[in-house]
Amino acid sequence: MEGLFNPLDKKNLAKSVCTELLSKAATPMGKLPKFEGAGVYAIYYTGNFAPYRFIAQENKDELRLPIYVGKAITAGSRRSVIFGEETSGTSLWKRLIEHAESIKCSSTLKIEDFSCRYLVVDPVWIPLGENLLINELRPLWNCSLDGFGNHDPGNGRYAQQISPWDILHPGRTWAAKCAPNKKKDHGSILKEIGDFFKGHPGKDSTLTQVKIVKS
Repeated sequence: MEGLFNPLDKKNLAKSVCTELLSKAATPMGKLPKFEGAGVYAIYYTGNFAPYRFIAQENKDELRLPIYVGKAITAGSRRSVIFGEETSGTSLWKRLIEHAESIKCSSTLKIEDFSCRYLVVDPVWIPLGENLLINELRPLWNCSLDGFGNHDPGNGRYAQQISPWDILHPGRTWAAKCAPNKKKDHGSILKEIGDFFKGHPGKDSTLTQVKIVKS
């Protein structure tokens, strides 16, 4: 006998958030309208940066494989999750704008090659949605190439090592102030990316089968 379906199981709740997000029409990262709310998002790449050929090919006909997913929560949610918590503010929009600026700063990426989907969500469901998106879709910048979501550490804290993302995509002025990375260089990062894609499920995930609204 098949297992009993529980619609309130946390994975099913998370999947409902992911399905709604992935069914949204995509918006170019360089043309994000201002909006209010907190929630989850997925960023897609379609350019010709050689190490990302696998992703661009998977997104050739439809945007199905994100290069990065994340969340933006309200300030109160960082301390606790409250049912019915107010979602006013522009935390999700601000986070996406931060990402767009990081891409624009890079000497190896073009903002025109990036699009995103975003969904304003009740704060209690945001972490569940983000976790499932990462586990199921395995975005490169979440699972292998670390550093895209980093912030300027501020004066007196630049002793931390520069991230692999900033080594591969130089241009953020604050990242250039960080200490050299003692464990990874350009060559080792490219090898890790190649190895990552060799075992990547691509569009075989059940989440990528969601009916997509045309951009």
